[in-house]
Amino acid sequence: MATIGGSVLTLNDWAKRLDPDGKTAMTVDILSQTNEILDDMLFKEGNLPTGEQTTIRTGLPDVYYRLMNQGVPKSKSTTAQITENAASLEARAEVDVEVAQLNGNVNSFRLDESMAFLEAMNQQMASTLFYGSAANPEEFVGFANRYGDLSATNAQNIIDAGGTGSDNSSIWLVGWGQRTVHGVFPKGSKAGISHEDLGIGDAFDSSDNRFRAYMDHWKWKNGLVVKDWRYAVRIANIDVSNIIADPDGSTTNLIELMLKAIHRLPELKSVRPVFYANRTIAEMLDIQAMNKSNLQLNVGNEEGNMKTMLRKIPISTVDALTETEARVV
Repeated sequence: MATIGGSVLTLNDWAKRLDPDGKTAMTVDILSQTNEILDDMLFKEGNLPTGEQTTIRTGLPDVYYRLMNQGVPKSKSTTAQITENAASLEARAEVDVEVAQLNGNVNSFRLDESMAFLEAMNQQMASTLFYGSAANPEEFVGFANRYGDLSATNAQNIIDAGGTGSDNSSIWLVGWGQRTVHGVFPKGSKAGISHEDLGIGDAFDSSDNRFRAYMDHWKWKNGLVVKDWRYAVRIANIDVSNIIADPDGSTTNLIELMLKAIHRLPELKSVRPVFYANRTIAEMLDIQAMNKSNLQLNVGNEEGNMKTMLRKIPISTVDALTETEARVV
């Protein structure tokens, strides 16, 4: 997996780095198999115990043409500091010792239960990545709440697909990179999910009566850093029922909208661009890829996986993207 800037890696990249005890975290590999966005998303260790403080440029310096024997006024750029906080996603498991021992293989039973926790955390992370809100201080702020106002400063990176009903969805184009958009985990912590086997302890039933149980604790500290808002584009207000009824795209031309999104990014060379859509929209794009007149849309191979691509930019499926989004105005 190629990295950008040398210090921004995917979760799989981080998993390949040894822990102090010489072991790697197998959980990261399991996790990434169930959600395509984690194969693409780059993660960086933050510069704060709570996340990442980043400096963004808010204005360019003034420049001048100079006449002979005349000076040039001094100028400077303007910047602002923004702190992006990481959130702590956690879960605890308690399994009655007698229940765990029923099948004769405690470790197998507990591993099966662990897989369910991994999937649940995976789904929650993907949902927060797009829909996390500042109204819920325990979360980090997701993409949709950063790109949800057509009158905002970043409105040029919100493309209105025209849907007005109650079954709207979005396609996202993200240019992952160290100076653009990336995930973050707090300084001094580990990337991905950490698991602590708490062994056998006392659990409590609904009447506060004790029973012996195997206990596990899961923790995932993560956040989202949008350092340069120009490198994320939202195609909003996609009427899902319209594209299902018209998979060829004569009503809602998804390919045209996605080409517009590509041109909203300042450049593509220094980033890893990826489109994200839910399963329904991805299916419609796959159908359109079979139409030979759609020369820009094709099916290709990316790191051993078959992917629908637009101008060599892969389209990844994210089930967390809903079909009930409020209209962006």
